[in-house]
Amino acid sequence: MADSSLSVRDREFFLAEPHVAALSVSAGQGRGPFTVPIWYQYAPGGEAWVLTEAGSRKVRFIETAGRFTLMVERVMPTVRYVSVEGPVTRTVPGTDELLREIAARYLPPDKVPAYIEFANAELGEQVAIYLRPEGWLTADLGMADGRSRARSRTTAGDLIAKSPL
Repeated sequence: MADSSLSVRDREFFLAEPHVAALSVSAGQGRGPFTVPIWYQYAPGGEAWVLTEAGSRKVRFIETAGRFTLMVERVMPTVRYVSVEGPVTRTVPGTDELLREIAARYLPPDKVPAYIEFANAELGEQVAIYLRPEGWLTADLGMADGRSRARSRTTAGDLIAKSPL
């Protein structure tokens, strides 16, 4: 089978699109991963970040594990997913600027102010948690005409090994 996995450019641009991610993190020994839907922000080549309630179980699990995974997918025009995992690089207090940035990614412009007002009134203190992408798992599983694509797993070490430097 020909290798038609997502290129670095394709996977980064796909992750940069405004998908709702599934965030997974270890919930501790003897338990499956804690997995929840979440909004996130990402620009190609940078870090991904999420904004969430400071006192949530999600934050406690991420602090304990020191890393987490984001997975995004689509089903049209092809079934495609990108999963990225890596270490937490920093956790910072949430701000109205971060809240506005992430809300504007997912909501129509006229809905952003009301969402910010809701979030500030109802969601409590927020933190932004940043992830440095290290491991990628990508796939484009097929076109509408039935052609399929291969899965690919790439780590930062793979990229360094293939680097011309």
